[in-house]
Amino acid sequence: MTDLYQSQRAMRAMRRAAIQRGVIAILDVGTSKIGCLVLRFDGPDAFKPSDGVGGMAGQSAFRVIGAATTRSRGMRMGQIDAMAETERAIRTAVQAAQKMAQIRVDHVIACIAGGEPRSYGLAGAIELEGAQVTGQDVARVMAACDVPDVGDGREVLHAQPVNFTLDHRTGMNDPRGQIGYRLACDMHMLTVDGTVVANLIHCIKRCDLELAGLASSAYVSGISSLVEDEQELGAVCIDMGGGATGLSIFIKKHMIYADTVGLGGDQVTSDISKGLQIPLATAERLKTIHGGVVATGMDDRDLIELGGETGDWDLDRRTVSRAELIGIMRPRVEEILEEVRARLDAAGFEHLPSQQIVLTGGGSQIPGLDTLGPRILGQQVRIGRPLRIAGLPERVTGAAFASAVGLCLFAAHPQDEWWDFDIPADRYPARSLRRAVKWFKDNW
Repeated sequence: MTDLYQSQRAMRAMRRAAIQRGVIAILDVGTSKIGCLVLRFDGPDAFKPSDGVGGMAGQSAFRVIGAATTRSRGMRMGQIDAMAETERAIRTAVQAAQKMAQIRVDHVIACIAGGEPRSYGLAGAIELEGAQVTGQDVARVMAACDVPDVGDGREVLHAQPVNFTLDHRTGMNDPRGQIGYRLACDMHMLTVDGTVVANLIHCIKRCDLELAGLASSAYVSGISSLVEDEQELGAVCIDMGGGATGLSIFIKKHMIYADTVGLGGDQVTSDISKGLQIPLATAERLKTIHGGVVATGMDDRDLIELGGETGDWDLDRRTVSRAELIGIMRPRVEEILEEVRARLDAAGFEHLPSQQIVLTGGGSQIPGLDTLGPRILGQQVRIGRPLRIAGLPERVTGAAFASAVGLCLFAAHPQDEWWDFDIPADRYPARSLRRAVKWFKDNW
């Protein structure tokens, strides 16, 4: 725990230094694609401290000057499967983005989709004796939070204060400078499998790059895809990627829960490939061009040529109706959405004042999802696109780039976390476990 605290502090310092130098890269290492964006920060004062403790990421003075994507290799279900293949793909994306930006980049901020994330709600309180709240008091109250035994081999990816209570006033973003007798803090902590993180860090270092930050893919997708009202009133962002589907719950502009379902668009492609006995590349093309999840009467008559290069004329001239293709795709998409619904129910999503659900990521582009989604997830479902940011090329503005755009916002204006405060190293108690579901009911 202490080692991670120090390494996260080191990464924050590295990011701050890179931004002051004026340039940093964003690396979205996904299962289906690897994206790299090069950001330029204007002037030495471009880096702004958070707006209060835990202020939501706001836009800072940066511009995208380089962008590149490449097909992801060596990744499976959001984590590295073949190191050399992933390294080669990362190098390809970074070099292409550097070439477009005409500048060399040494520091990158990356996001992680796999690693079986687990959310915890922590709470702590200290006595102040009528004194003014200082930054040191904020550090002390965070240190007083009940830290659960997260298990061997787990690493803390995020540890963010989401609410402060000073005496009888709750819902405070930043208590510093105010006078009171008792300060309490609620925190959200997200842990992931340490080996998944270690593999990603090792792979990035093999590419001669320094890691200046690491974030949850589900978290950064929420930052970029949820509008301000949704972040404030309560909403869930579902990032449907190639190998994994991430979900994050936001309220009062803070993430309070995150999880990942180990299913994504690649499983849909695999089902098409097996069902129609065609190569994966052909199945991906069919899914992208002709796919859907809601069939109409027209789809029985809409015939699609499968094509092929086997040399067998009859086999290569096969056709399939669009209704058959939808019949293969729909069960898997339903399975993904039902698994997401089960995770939301377990997290206590129904206790939130707003039930808004936003679908994003490449998988959210399947036609008919806006009709199927409400049937499984609830009535308030919309398909979300990430915010527009300065300099972003048109080809990388779609829903598939939600996590990349969110990483840009995270880099420019990160939310305050545990390691941004000077917490004494001896204050890491392993106490009772408080899971997020109980915390929801007690605190919101």
